[in-house]
Amino acid sequence: MCKGGPSQQQQEQVNYGQLFKLVSSLSITIFCGSETTLDFLVLLSVLCVSLEIKRDWSDHAIWWEQKQQWLLRTAWTLEKYGIHADARLLFMPQHKPLKLGLPNGKTLRLKACFSRPVFQTVMGICKILDIRHPEELSLLRPIEEKKKKKDKDSAEEIYDLTEVPLSSASRPLLYDGMPAHFADSPEMEAVYKMLSVTQPPPAPEVIAKQYRPASVVDKAHINGRWLDSSRCLMQQGIQENDRVWLRFKYFSFYDMDPKVCYDVVRLTQLYEQARWAILLEDIDCTEEEMMLFGALQYHISKVSQSEPQMVSSNAAMDDLDSALQSLEVKLEGESSSASDMLVGHIGLDNMRNMISYFRPKRLTLKGYKQYWFKFQDTSISYFKSKEESIGEPIQQINLKGCEVAPDVNVTAQKFLIRLLIPAPEGMNEVYLRCENEEQYAQWMAGCRLASKGKTLADSSFQNEIQSIRSFLAMQKKSSHGNAPTNDESINTHSLVSPRYHKKYKAKQLTPRILDAYQNVAQLSLTDAVMRFLQIWQALPDFGLSYVVVRFKGSRKDEVLGIAPNRLIRIDLAVGDVVKTWRYNNMKQWNVNWDIRQMAIEFEGNINIAFGCVTADCKIVHEFIGGYIFMSTRSRAKSDTLNEELFHKLTGGHEAL
Repeated sequence: MCKGGPSQQQQEQVNYGQLFKLVSSLSITIFCGSETTLDFLVLLSVLCVSLEIKRDWSDHAIWWEQKQQWLLRTAWTLEKYGIHADARLLFMPQHKPLKLGLPNGKTLRLKACFSRPVFQTVMGICKILDIRHPEELSLLRPIEEKKKKKDKDSAEEIYDLTEVPLSSASRPLLYDGMPAHFADSPEMEAVYKMLSVTQPPPAPEVIAKQYRPASVVDKAHINGRWLDSSRCLMQQGIQENDRVWLRFKYFSFYDMDPKVCYDVVRLTQLYEQARWAILLEDIDCTEEEMMLFGALQYHISKVSQSEPQMVSSNAAMDDLDSALQSLEVKLEGESSSASDMLVGHIGLDNMRNMISYFRPKRLTLKGYKQYWFKFQDTSISYFKSKEESIGEPIQQINLKGCEVAPDVNVTAQKFLIRLLIPAPEGMNEVYLRCENEEQYAQWMAGCRLASKGKTLADSSFQNEIQSIRSFLAMQKKSSHGNAPTNDESINTHSLVSPRYHKKYKAKQLTPRILDAYQNVAQLSLTDAVMRFLQIWQALPDFGLSYVVVRFKGSRKDEVLGIAPNRLIRIDLAVGDVVKTWRYNNMKQWNVNWDIRQMAIEFEGNINIAFGCVTADCKIVHEFIGGYIFMSTRSRAKSDTLNEELFHKLTGGHEAL
């Protein structure tokens, strides 16, 4: 290249300038004619060839700047789009680089689709990252962080995936246990390792820098940052190289199978999101549960150094194991009825006990009362005493379709079962207090099965009891005489939330976390991650997304909690649950887009209406429609995603 001459990049910019100058000079002729958008694109490509601009233009499309609209229907004429001579059109690629913040705190730079709805963009991103069930995730605008002077010089590590070719395959080809595009180079393998291997516990100063919501209102403001799934990135102001977060939005996880080799990235990122939710106190848990979460984090970090792969990479063997397990279930189902009757008889003998019962009401301080309870099919009945159990019960409660949540503190000998019973006016809340661990394990297992419509005769009853016993054992204090009381390698402030940094010193936290660690030290990496997720999902506030709303006829703001299967009305001042409505009792929901108000009709002539304060009503509408869509997924069609149904349920007027 001659000294002083233009570089290749400068020459390309000059050619682009000539191109757009030619296009603008021909604009009147084009707009007045009946040429289609495809004709316009062909003309642009011809001009590019004449100007010797060598480039692949197949991904390019036209962006109408004034209307914030892509011209993707190539059969439409420009006149049909309503374009006039003063329109400003930009000819640009549909896929552009985007900085993506992952649940594990790392940042990727990859090419994302800026022209399709965000729902399809997330599907494309998950295809590159090898994350199954992309419908559970979405994109979130990041929270503005206050940059300090010291942080200006710190360069962020960004993993580059912009060179990964776009693929039309529904599932990427695997090579050596990972998608083929990650096996191209050592750098790409390092990216896959970052995605599929759990990160070490973050340093306390890193946790301190993160944004922590101080109240329910702060949590509600975060949910106002979700991007609209029905609109594209550019329509929502996202530009090339902007930063967005990829997060699990819908807490209704489908087909979480740790034995599936191609689910490792999904489970790892889900664990990372759950861990940060615990560390930043985005979800409440007891002190005992926090110590158990800390112990599991410590164990996962320790084991991941020796077991870098969470699951087996042998897909053929996994498929064989899955088929054998399915056959085993079928054979169990065809077993003799006498065996089922025996299981049911044994279960019923143990499911008649004196249990403390409490139904909370507002402004009441009444405690628990003891009654004689017994199970029958999927219902529980209670009587004043055992002698009166041959007569009519005080009340019979059908548990089918109810919500069952644990409230346990083994150290304090607190074994509560929280039941949310469906009722025409909403949900009735009931607490059962068991006397000991064994009684709790049996009744908790029975309630869980009954909520799914299964009786105590079901073959999974004993397995459910054993699972609950294992859960309780992890919370017990270790009885091992050789249990270490201190470990220099453990950084307790990296394993618990900042609240406990202030409450306890490290030498006080260490023996408690190590004590809980003795109960999980034998778990494999996969089992430890799954156990962490199971305990997280068992927390009372799991899956709740908050939005501040104003109900019709009310003069004060309240909080609407959106759960995977119900809506919860919460008093903002006190924090009490005022009313609960289940989705399966919902007849219809509508949005008045002019006044931005939602109206929902439930069975029993129950109607509610509210306007949103901290989020657009489209976000609430999308949450409800999204969860209803998640409930329609069936195992028989697990590999096919009904995208059209998702947009019908979440898109509102834009879906039409």
